This record gives sequence, C-alpha cells and structure tokens, in this order.
Amino acid sequence: MKRLTLLLAAALLGACSILPQSEPLDIYLLPGAALPAQTQRVDWSLRVNSPLSNQLLDDARIVVLPEPGRVNTYQGVRWSERTPRLLRNRLLDAFHDDGRIQALSNEEQRLQADLELVSDLRSFHSEYRDGLPHALIRLDASLVDARSQQIIASRRFSISQPASDTSIASVVAAFAQAGDQLSRELVDWTLAEGQRATQ
Repeated sequence: MKRLTLLLAAALLGACSILPQSEPLDIYLLPGAALPAQTQRVDWSLRVNSPLSNQLLDDARIVVLPEPGRVNTYQGVRWSERTPRLLRNRLLDAFHDDGRIQALSNEEQRLQADLELVSDLRSFHSEYRDGLPHALIRLDASLVDARSQQIIASRRFSISQPASDTSIASVVAAFAQAGDQLSRELVDWTLAEGQRATQ
C-alpha cells in the first residue's frame, strides 16, 4: 500500500510538470498628476460612484482595438484593478487634490451625501490610428440629487491621447495623460453644476 501511494504521488508530480506555466503578468497602475489645490471650499458633500460598464470593460485587462471592429487585449499585462474601480479611484484622487469638496465618499462606504456622481464608462481602450495607438476614454456622467434622485446635469466626456510609440509603457502613459485631462474637466464641471444646484 505504501509503495502504491508513493507511485501515485510520483505520477501526480510528473503530471504537474507537463502543465503549461502560467504567463507572468505585468500589473499597471493608472498614474496621474495631482491637480492644483484650491483654497475655496463648498458646503455640500459628494459621493463618487464606480462607473457602470459593459462586460468587456468590467475587467482588469487592457483592451486594444488593433483595427476598427476588432477587439483584443494586451497579453501579459493587467491594470491593478477592474477598470471601473480604477477610474473611480483616479477621479476621487483628483477631487481630493482639488480640495474644494471636503466631504467625499464612494458607493462602498454607504455614507449620506448631498449629490452623487453616477456615470457610464463607454470606452476605456487603445485604438490604432495611422499605425499609432491612442488611449480613448469616453464617460457619460450625471450629477444627481442624492435625496430626490433627480438628475441635475449630464455631460459626455471624450478624451483621446496618442501614445509616443507602440510599447505598452507608452500606451499606459497615454492613458495617464487622458485620465489627467478627464479629471480636470470632470472636477471643474462637477463643481460648477453642484454650486448652481445647491445655491
């Protein structure tokens, strides 16, 4: 019986050695430049929700369109989080950097807020144009009264940023620049519409 057990163990170990090795992954953060801190403050609170997205974008894979109508992902690389949460955290960082809204939260904290930012992530991928990848972020955002659930304002943000070359590091850098521009535009829009709604 002991010999049979040893033979089975040896067979299992041998079988494990022929299985393909898992592909090593490079994990990328979505880097961002800090927004300049503002001195004025508002007296209302904001909850920033993770964007809704389709099944393709609700993942940590980095999506690329090598040609129109064909979807692929970069092999061996991932974002550090699923894309909707990755973008939500980048936007929250931008609001914190800006500093005008002191009372910030997200949907996971379940805190009461005066207004909430809800959005639909329509695009978060790179696509090739004239042989060069461009990072594309398209976000449909709505500012909502948290009590009445009435939409106060809506806007589509669409940012395209070319990469310097076809390397994944350049693509990630292009996403970072696109995220910076989106953050600046969305923070300013949210503050303007929120102030108008709460006065």
